[in-house]
Amino acid sequence: MRRIFSLLFFILIFPPCHAQKTDSKLQQKLDALLKPFHGDAGVYVRNLKTGQTAIINADTLFPTASMIKVPITIAMFDKIEKGEIPYDTIMTYKDSLLYAGDDILGSLKEGEQIALSKVMMLMITTSDNTASLWCQSLAGTGTAINDWLAQNGFEGTRMNSRTPGRQDNWKRYGWGQTTPREMAELMVRIRDGKVVSARASERIYRNLIRIYWDHDALSQIPPYVQVASKQGAVDASRSEVALVNAPHGDYVFCVITKNQQDQTWAHNNEGWVLIRKVSALLWSYFEPDSNWKPAQGLDEWYK
Repeated sequence: MRRIFSLLFFILIFPPCHAQKTDSKLQQKLDALLKPFHGDAGVYVRNLKTGQTAIINADTLFPTASMIKVPITIAMFDKIEKGEIPYDTIMTYKDSLLYAGDDILGSLKEGEQIALSKVMMLMITTSDNTASLWCQSLAGTGTAINDWLAQNGFEGTRMNSRTPGRQDNWKRYGWGQTTPREMAELMVRIRDGKVVSARASERIYRNLIRIYWDHDALSQIPPYVQVASKQGAVDASRSEVALVNAPHGDYVFCVITKNQQDQTWAHNNEGWVLIRKVSALLWSYFEPDSNWKPAQGLDEWYK
């Protein structure tokens, strides 16, 4: 019975491909853009005003990398709304929480205190890994996160790291796995106030519109246009999901790559270049009267 309910829920949330309206012109542009890419890439685009879509490998599984932090924050708010942990809890940092890197939270000293709300903010806005792993544990580990995803119709999106029974998936996809369609539609549900609760969705959305890592998809959208987004990157994969509150109607898109030949960490990595090109294409396509272009020389600060 649970499987039947889950299937019905999935169909309601994610209409079958044949029920969606394909934007053939946009589809051709995206096909041409992705054709020369050296690796596997998936794209999902939906204009939330018209319902038209363009998809490439939209239901294929890809690594989430840091995009898995969106499900982590959702599971945290689920726990908060159930009254299991207050949002304004003052947390005590321990050195054992440190995940090596240049994260802000990891710069705290043993015994220093920080509000849970700030830990959750850092997890999303600066993609702080130490904060994310702390929240993953507080949320009930990957088991609780995956339970929420399954119960809410997300069949492909899963937490793999530090999660019992997910070892094989972890070896293949890393921290988490998802599809371009599911990650994009998860953002839509947050925007619509349908994740956990209306107030939880709003708080999550406010964190998602204050992203520090704005040099790829976000760099191709005017800075005065609000965008909720999350980015991810590991050696052979680059990813970004964005919901753009555009003047002529919101649109959402997700670009994910895997098996990249280019595994460098330079700004001109082929995966990041692809994400910027897709974002630029979509902005010009959905806002054809906009004359905005990224400021000349801005890229020099990201090299």
